[in-house]
Amino acid sequence: MAAILYLSIYLACGVLCAGFLLPRLRMMPRLWLGLSLGVLLMMWLPALIAFLDAFSLQGHLIALALLLALTALCYAFREKAPLRPWQQEDTKDARLLLFIALPLTLLGIYLQYTHNLRPAAGTLHVGQSTYGDLPMHLGIITSLRDARFPADYSIFPGERLSYPFLADSLSTSMMVLGMGLRLALVLPGSLMMGLVFSGFVLMASRMAVSRKAAALAALLLFINGGLGFLYSFDMAGVSLGSSGSNELQSGTWLQRLSTILNGWYQTPVNHAEFTTYNLRWSNIIADMFVPQRTFLGGWTILLPCIYLLYDALQQKERSLRQFALLGVMAGALPLVHTHSFLALALLSAGWLVWDLVKTRNWQGWLVYVLAAALLSLPQLVAFTFRQASGSGHFLSLQFNWVNGAGGMKDGYLWFYLKNIGLPFLLLILSLFEKDGKNRFLYLGAFFIFVPAELIRFQPNEYDNNKLLYVWYALCCVPIAEYALNLYERLQGLRARKLIAVLACVVFFLSGSLSLAREVKSDYQMFSQSDVQAAQWVEENTPRDALFVTGTQHINPVSALAGRRVVCGPALWLHFHGFTLAEREQDIRRFYASPGESRDVLEKYGAQYILLTSNEKMSYGATAQTLDAAFDRVYADGAEEIIMYAAREKLP
Repeated sequence: MAAILYLSIYLACGVLCAGFLLPRLRMMPRLWLGLSLGVLLMMWLPALIAFLDAFSLQGHLIALALLLALTALCYAFREKAPLRPWQQEDTKDARLLLFIALPLTLLGIYLQYTHNLRPAAGTLHVGQSTYGDLPMHLGIITSLRDARFPADYSIFPGERLSYPFLADSLSTSMMVLGMGLRLALVLPGSLMMGLVFSGFVLMASRMAVSRKAAALAALLLFINGGLGFLYSFDMAGVSLGSSGSNELQSGTWLQRLSTILNGWYQTPVNHAEFTTYNLRWSNIIADMFVPQRTFLGGWTILLPCIYLLYDALQQKERSLRQFALLGVMAGALPLVHTHSFLALALLSAGWLVWDLVKTRNWQGWLVYVLAAALLSLPQLVAFTFRQASGSGHFLSLQFNWVNGAGGMKDGYLWFYLKNIGLPFLLLILSLFEKDGKNRFLYLGAFFIFVPAELIRFQPNEYDNNKLLYVWYALCCVPIAEYALNLYERLQGLRARKLIAVLACVVFFLSGSLSLAREVKSDYQMFSQSDVQAAQWVEENTPRDALFVTGTQHINPVSALAGRRVVCGPALWLHFHGFTLAEREQDIRRFYASPGESRDVLEKYGAQYILLTSNEKMSYGATAQTLDAAFDRVYADGAEEIIMYAAREKLP
């Protein structure tokens, strides 16, 4: 209850601040912007205090006082104009949210519920998309309790946590205020999904010529897929594959559908067998918003920034307060989601060029750029650039995203046509239309697209999609308008409605199949023994205790209990730019001969040792050799999980 009350105060203050600074804005967008601002403030203010004190209950209370002071400051610098009342346009927006954003939000809430540690008979379950990344986010969330910032990676102690962590620390805040881990995942995740769905609908409504176009743009973005479904049903009467080899085309007829709904990444988007089909355009809900919490947090703030910038540039009398608020929200983005910050910077550069050529009105831009630079540079220098410059894996030239790695796999246009589908074809055709507003949108979008096509910004080449989705989101509005315009031009054609239905099938079938698979997916992540062991660790070891464990990605000690481990999995750390060879070798040497490798414990300052089936299978570790050298401090009934004190065995 305390956590919900705390969150509610931030949301209320965010709405008040938006009202003070932007009273002329229509009510529906103003409410959304205020709620998003409240989330951003709750991410940042306790974190700021943690740089001076700790991420603790006391720190959160101090942050609350800072929130009230900021709200008072916004009141002092308020625009002295009456709040714009509810109008007919707000009613139309509300109707659009009801029919588009609300169903998507309900789907998002359901996926948050099923994919984030759903309890089942003492075990904890997740979905397909969260099986890979969730333990990393759990480790950040649980390890930041009472931490002093800047914190270290709990799965790579000694290295600063430069991964954008504020979307995760939002859940940590809920835990600090008494909420359980599962609800601390589900509640903020559900809130952010609702804000993203509602926000894009409102933004598209502001940009589009009609609300029909805004609705279609939202569906094109959130139920995105491509033409991959053609692979699934091509020659459906013949089985052309088997498990692990051309699996998408294994079985016949309804067996193909069963493979999609039950197989491991066998949907016609972002397919597991990359080299077979080159299907990489993940459904944004299933594979981005649900598992990648930083991406979700980034879009929670990114969309309000884009709205504020677009809206400001359309006004004859531009509000410097609006540019200032935009600058503050933009400047806060790097530690929420660096890719979203980069996308916004690139987009802004494109629109800046257009606007200065057209209007030469630079005052608002100056306020925006200075505020954003002032707030973002310390984050970039102390975190982003520090990690990137310390690794040779960041920033390299690579043409055509994932298709161009090691040589072109598909023809350039065909790669995007089959991955994005009919919207990509409509995008190309719409470029020939003389529409100043859509050309303005496309200019900003292609300022994002071109760098993402030429530069790999992270070791994981796939992560450039975090830029490409912003490009696509902006393009969805002109694409939707062009599609509806074509529909109108077919007036009088008797097959017009049938053509529209077929177009919708092509638009949405791959994405719908991906979402259906995600809704159905269910995997056990933590066993009952894992849960019990994590509870013991929570209750009986210091918060900063360090364990020697294997490098498995499902680790109850680091994920559920938030304790430090010598080295986490390469699955994450390699893509964060770290070299793991030395630590991996030390762990292997220790488990192979624990009695003769005590120097490993001293080297890293380890206090405990974990033994599970992972250490046994990966390193040949045995309970006998560890029992001979160390004292047990914990063992479950079946001895599936055993823990030792990393000290001399007592006589």
